[in-house]
Amino acid sequence: MIILGKVKHLSAFSRYKTNVDFQNFKTCDKKKVWVEAFGCSANFGDAEIIKGILYNNGYDLTSSRKNSDVNIIVTCAVKDATEHRMISKIKKYSKEKPLVVAGCLPKTSKKLVESFSPYSSLLGPQSLDRTLDVVDASLNGQKVVALEDSVPTKVNLPRIRLNPVVSIIEISSGCLSECSFCQTKLAKGTLKSYRIGDIVRQVEDDLAANCKEIWLTSTDNGCYGLDMKTDLVELLEKCSNIEGEYKIRVGMMNPMYVPRFLDRLIHLYQHNDKLFKFLHMPVQSGSEKILRKMKRGHTAKIFLDVVKELRKKIPEITIATDIITGFPSESERDFEETLSLIEECQPDVVNSSRFSPRPGTVASKYPRLNTKIVRERSTRLHQTIKKTSMRRNQLWNGWNGKILIDELLENGKIEGRNYAYRPVIIDLSKVKKFNPKWLLGQYLSVKVVEISNYTLLGELTF
Repeated sequence: MIILGKVKHLSAFSRYKTNVDFQNFKTCDKKKVWVEAFGCSANFGDAEIIKGILYNNGYDLTSSRKNSDVNIIVTCAVKDATEHRMISKIKKYSKEKPLVVAGCLPKTSKKLVESFSPYSSLLGPQSLDRTLDVVDASLNGQKVVALEDSVPTKVNLPRIRLNPVVSIIEISSGCLSECSFCQTKLAKGTLKSYRIGDIVRQVEDDLAANCKEIWLTSTDNGCYGLDMKTDLVELLEKCSNIEGEYKIRVGMMNPMYVPRFLDRLIHLYQHNDKLFKFLHMPVQSGSEKILRKMKRGHTAKIFLDVVKELRKKIPEITIATDIITGFPSESERDFEETLSLIEECQPDVVNSSRFSPRPGTVASKYPRLNTKIVRERSTRLHQTIKKTSMRRNQLWNGWNGKILIDELLENGKIEGRNYAYRPVIIDLSKVKKFNPKWLLGQYLSVKVVEISNYTLLGELTF
């Protein structure tokens, strides 16, 4: 039996660094494991759980791949470029010592992984309860394939945090969408929401462990609860009623589900200061024709109407979205409609990518656009994004307020988030009386003194 209370909440001081340093612990003859994760916040949450299970069962965690007895890589399979990067690492790591390939890639592309690393064990994103068996067997020279969905929930499992300030809580697995370009459904299946009471208990435990940021994540937060007669707003109401000083970041949600609870969500954002005024809602294209071909389930108008209502009621809200350039059959007119949509809705953050045909998806069979055309459109898109981001950042020039320090950067710099989840960077390299590590998880008063296309720079105001 795995007992949650045995797990120590230990971490490196970086949001993205996944190699926790445990060199101060006595290792005796314990086996050492090294874990590296890539991709979305759910993957990083999986890495935390994998580490927690192994540490709780006698393994030591090392920050050095060279010092480990077994290595684990939690993979992402969202794009071609990402897949190539994963395969490169898998080929390299499998030559060094026993390797466990976890995450989405072995689930969606088992034969591909095995073609490059035939003796590595495989662990699926919904098979984390098999972690100990898989790692034990790998150390004994045996290959184990654990890709079947066997874990009923990822809430309240043992975990070792990648960042002591941030709690990553997966609120559901899978989704209800049928996007023609996406492999995630192949990896994680259909929607399975986790119970509100279990999620609330996880939040309470993480707050007791001194977390200050709660990330509620899933494949699609918008459809949370549709399989159990509840919704995201009810979950947020319960989570935000817990005593303590903390902020909740709501993860990605697809546009078609938002209108059913938009009024209640806006009311909650307006009256509850424990929620970051932030929303990540991928639109992917401004062309109705392309959205239908993508099988997105929403229109550009639905997305735009939601953004307009949010901006009318909460003008400073940070809105992030995703755009795919060069989807098969995208015409110049379709692309221009995407640029027009960005100009009209003025998103604060745009995550753009070129179309990647993912194996097993409907869109992988569509004729692809000329690479030169896609590259040229991607350049124009980035130019529009830069202008939009700069306009939105101008609104924060001279802003005074508090930020929550959640990341230590290099060269004496720290980063914190304000109430709208806008990152503000502070340079403490010349302020000798401060040790940046002391400030992690603290609220500091700052003034924004400089802006760029993507960054706000601030000074402490005390």
